[in-house]
Amino acid sequence: MQMASLKLEIVQEPPFSSVEEEALLNLMRTSDCLHRAFHRKTRDWGVTSTQYNVLRILRGAHPNGLTCSAIGDRMITAEPDITRLLSRLKALKLIRQQRDGHDRRVVWTRISETGLQLLKEMDPLILKAPGELLGHLGKAELAEFIRLLELARSRCGEPQAPLSCTGKECSEAEGSAHRAGG
Repeated sequence: MQMASLKLEIVQEPPFSSVEEEALLNLMRTSDCLHRAFHRKTRDWGVTSTQYNVLRILRGAHPNGLTCSAIGDRMITAEPDITRLLSRLKALKLIRQQRDGHDRRVVWTRISETGLQLLKEMDPLILKAPGELLGHLGKAELAEFIRLLELARSRCGEPQAPLSCTGKECSEAEGSAHRAGG
């Protein structure tokens, strides 16, 4: 199978400034390509891939729920405005939110029965996605791919600095609630 090089895809005439630049741009282009393909799978249910990710995270924490900062820590991609994202999911009745009984500054978010039912409907198609998108790679290639991605990510420092629901640094109250069980 003939593969198009990134240079041809983006119609770049001069050579890349370094092999590291070419690798980084390839990674970014591939990430975008895979993200768009995954998004096309979730949009049929009226949710974005980011909203799906939040629902998946909350299903994993069900029935306890999570604080806003804990959700942010577990996201695949950083989301600067988690409050707005959660508001949209709440408007769709896919989540429920409740203030903490001991600290009113902390809001706990739980997946609703409607959200659980939506994920149950989505699961058969979504579970096929990794195979459809990466199944052309052999087991050894996938293992090496994972190893190389983790190695590259190790230079990023903290993968996702904790953010509060306003996009700023996590408040002490939220951080405490997150460490305590969220």
